[in-house]
Amino acid sequence: MHQFPRRLARGRKSTTAAALACVAALAVGLSACGSDDGLLRTPDGSVISTTTTRFAEVNIVGAGRDFSRTCLAPTAVDPGRTDPKRIVVTDPALLDGLCALGLGPQVRAITAAPGSVPEYLGPQLAAVPAIGDTPGAAAVRKAAPDLVLSTPGTAKSLDALTATGALGDARTTVVEPSDDWKASLLGVASATNRSVAGQQRVDEFIAEATRVGRVMDASHSQVSLVRFTPDESFIEGTSSFGAQVMSLVGVSRPAPQRTPDAVPLTDANMADADADLIYVSYEGQGGRDRGKDVVLSDEWLNLGAPTWKRVLSVNDDVWYGRPGVAAGWLIVNDLKESLNSSSSGD
Repeated sequence: MHQFPRRLARGRKSTTAAALACVAALAVGLSACGSDDGLLRTPDGSVISTTTTRFAEVNIVGAGRDFSRTCLAPTAVDPGRTDPKRIVVTDPALLDGLCALGLGPQVRAITAAPGSVPEYLGPQLAAVPAIGDTPGAAAVRKAAPDLVLSTPGTAKSLDALTATGALGDARTTVVEPSDDWKASLLGVASATNRSVAGQQRVDEFIAEATRVGRVMDASHSQVSLVRFTPDESFIEGTSSFGAQVMSLVGVSRPAPQRTPDAVPLTDANMADADADLIYVSYEGQGGRDRGKDVVLSDEWLNLGAPTWKRVLSVNDDVWYGRPGVAAGWLIVNDLKESLNSSSSGD
């Protein structure tokens, strides 16, 4: 991979409420807000919580977003069917569908390692006990499921649950994960006896995406997708979930990005990353480190979109994670917020 030369960051003036508080404190003779640990503090020493809104001179779309509002309202069970009240999930990939159906409160345990729940699903699902791939009988009894949702890839977890002898009369259902966001939701909806509600959620999402595209005249905007991982930089094609949602909204893509597969970004094809607007994302800290080198390089900054401050950063987990309607709504909201915005912070 070509290492892009870095350009010195151009200075910008930034003012935050926290900084103003420190200035005011100093003006009246109180102690400074800084500290030996490098944290920003109020005059009484309390740590000031701040939200990062820019990275490498690029605005972050949805910075500080409240993920507690990701999950949708509860849905009704299909007529004449049993409504599961206590659900155990063996694969975190199924959680987006449960979130979209408003079934988060019914999830009582996840047979996965702690930290396996994507952040975008919010604190409610993050707080669900993660009882490991091979949970003990006590943890299963505490969850007391009446429904266990599993996938073919987590059959061992399901076997471990069964081996505890603590499932009782709980119904077990295997859901096949899919790269098709509609199929993913409808599979979870069927397993939870909510087929009607699942189709309604699909229809609602399509209707809103279509409306947003019409209102924002999305077809007249060409948008590029560039993703940075710890090992590579990519110009994305049409197969990623974020690209699928953009297509549903009606956003146009540059000609080199109208094929399914992503291609490595190099100095030779840098121009293929250009568009009216570029959305960049970073996979983990390694992706951030790699991306920072690229977006501050002369080659990148000489493109049209960076020149006109039309580069924005989006959440990698949401845009490039497993397709799901809960994540899809966040992407649509990103587009509503930013399609006609810029990365200028001045």
